[in-house]
Amino acid sequence: MKKNIITALIALSVAFFATGCSTMHMGWTAVTQQHKLDDGAMPAYDDMFTKVAKYGDPARAMMKEWKVDEGISGDDVRESIAALTEEYNMRLTGYVKMYTKEDAKPNEVKEARIWSLCNLTTAKVFLNYSRYYGGFMPCRIMYIRYGNGDAYLISMDMTLAIHGGYTLPPEMLKMATLVKTAMEKIPERAAQGDF
Repeated sequence: MKKNIITALIALSVAFFATGCSTMHMGWTAVTQQHKLDDGAMPAYDDMFTKVAKYGDPARAMMKEWKVDEGISGDDVRESIAALTEEYNMRLTGYVKMYTKEDAKPNEVKEARIWSLCNLTTAKVFLNYSRYYGGFMPCRIMYIRYGNGDAYLISMDMTLAIHGGYTLPPEMLKMATLVKTAMEKIPERAAQGDF
């Protein structure tokens, strides 16, 4: 009996450490290193992990989405984004109509387009701070229309890029916040056909 209990405890310990070590390590790191991080880091990571757990889709957890109003076409969105980009001090650095599939099923993508936007001054400052920010550049807005007519604009949630590490220097934080505002307001307004 004693041997069975010891075997069970060993098995339980192995199972716990094999499955729980990474979670324990993440929690320990968060608690012991939190004083070094931006005040918004833990809420941002919590929000992302909550979405991953809810949807099982890490890409969805890192994006923001706006439903395009009925009657607004991809061409309307294109004109709107081009006009709004300048208003928010961004530069349109690329546009691609990825494809159109006329006979798309209701839940299948019928049309996809992507815009690349950038604020070149901000980009230079961030690249000098960390070349890894280059992986976020240029900022993108994706247009997806399904066969059933539903359309969406999708853009990266920049919260983690701004608040997910150490607090950015004040001037960089100000610049990043302006870009984040632009990358939320441009698709929000374009989804409504605003110019």
